[in-house]
Amino acid sequence: MKEQAFASDAPSVAAQLFGSGLIGVREGLETGIVVMILVAFLVKSQRRESLKWVAVGVGAAVVMVVAIFAGIRYGTSTVTGLAAELIAGIASLAAVVIVTWMVLWMRTASRSISGELRAGLTRALDVGPIAVVSLAFLAVGREGVETALLMVGYAENTGGSQWPLIGLLLGIAVAVVLTVAMYLGAVRINFATFFKYTGALLIVVAAGILAYGIRALQTVDWLPGLAHNAFDISSWFSMSSWYGTVAAGIFNFRADPTVLQVLAWLLYVVVVLFLFLRPVPAASQTRSSTDTAATP
Repeated sequence: MKEQAFASDAPSVAAQLFGSGLIGVREGLETGIVVMILVAFLVKSQRRESLKWVAVGVGAAVVMVVAIFAGIRYGTSTVTGLAAELIAGIASLAAVVIVTWMVLWMRTASRSISGELRAGLTRALDVGPIAVVSLAFLAVGREGVETALLMVGYAENTGGSQWPLIGLLLGIAVAVVLTVAMYLGAVRINFATFFKYTGALLIVVAAGILAYGIRALQTVDWLPGLAHNAFDISSWFSMSSWYGTVAAGIFNFRADPTVLQVLAWLLYVVVVLFLFLRPVPAASQTRSSTDTAATP
């Protein structure tokens, strides 16, 4: 019986692992690139004694991010009813803001992030250890807080399942392995292509989170239109089927969305994908220096 239950839940588990794993790999690589640039710069400039201060800053940032995620995610786990819907709706909308800013910022920032970090680290080395710790803490903490808030919003629709967290940790583990391999020169990644395709997919995922958040706020009467469905295909599209659980697990799809949900989803995807995929200005078309920082 347990094997049958697991088999029936397998598509949902796979969907949750894929969605959160994608977040883990992308965010983990962004963070890994930051750490790799800092470490490579210190090694190349013969300032290895400062590596321990970078490690302190990175460690402090990780602790802060874990505390934020645990505080928000598990601190609200005992809330039920309409209050839970309200929290889920607000967390989902916050996650959409985070992922939108993240993918649009990385669209151009990846081309200059290496130079900015090196310049900042040079100034921090002149000031002292506290400045180095602070630089590493802020650089890694920014990426980590984005991940924590995004995961809270993504996981709100999984009914307390632990699979999104497991998927996130697996994705981060993959990112760590790739980062180390890049630093050692064993692997080279075309970051422009990687961030382009994962960013486009995350935009579609974020659109689903937006639709879910709107539904939650409609449920608590913060937004109108809960009774007005755009369509209802539940008679032939079973949400309990393997394809239904995959669509719900990755994209927060439901067979009976409201008009406001559909309009928000379409508007978000069209506008954000346009902004994300439009050509980068010629002045910014320079080779990303993160590639040159991949080896010591």
